[in-house]
Amino acid sequence: CDLVRYCSVGCEQEDKLQHEQGCKKRAAELRDELLFKQPESSHLGDCPICCLPLPLDKRKSTVYHCCSKLVCDGCAYADLKREYERRLIHSCPFCRKALPKTYGGSNKNRMKRVEANDPVAMNREGLNQYDKGDYSKAFEYFTKASGLGDVQAHYNLSCMYHSGKGVEKDRRKEIHHLEEAAIGGHPLARFNLACSEKESGNIERALKHLIIAAKE
Repeated sequence: CDLVRYCSVGCEQEDKLQHEQGCKKRAAELRDELLFKQPESSHLGDCPICCLPLPLDKRKSTVYHCCSKLVCDGCAYADLKREYERRLIHSCPFCRKALPKTYGGSNKNRMKRVEANDPVAMNREGLNQYDKGDYSKAFEYFTKASGLGDVQAHYNLSCMYHSGKGVEKDRRKEIHHLEEAAIGGHPLARFNLACSEKESGNIERALKHLIIAAKE
């Protein structure tokens, strides 16, 4: 550990084992402090227009591929009403870019965001590839998106490591990505961690996860 300076090689060798154990214990404590801290909001965050928390029900919000913003249905409806009353072109309620009239146009917008290293767009493209059955490409997109901080991508990777689709099953990596997603406010990831802890006999840790998930 670079935090300690020793007077001699002999002193370092004597203290090495004890110090390594202490470092590992402290690292685990710090990880738990982060893991069991109540997130400020869910992984979806707030609507960028009304600034209210986005609903966990995916049917009550819409992703706009032109800017990768997730907008609540209330704001989307209000903007649609404004366009109808003023006879305006249908556009994104956030960035005001005209919306494509075809599915192909939406895909083109999403790929532009992917090229710009937008993690939300990368995760959406990963889901698109997963639905097509191309698990290798899906894994690639999820990995890139998670590396850029996308919480949903971490959860999707945990599912892939659990199922073994596109990648070898790996329990350790599955739990790692579940923890990263849970820290980011993903309630389903938190619930899965609770189930895992319960199966391992860690009832107290499982209960902590469930309490946090219930408040998200």
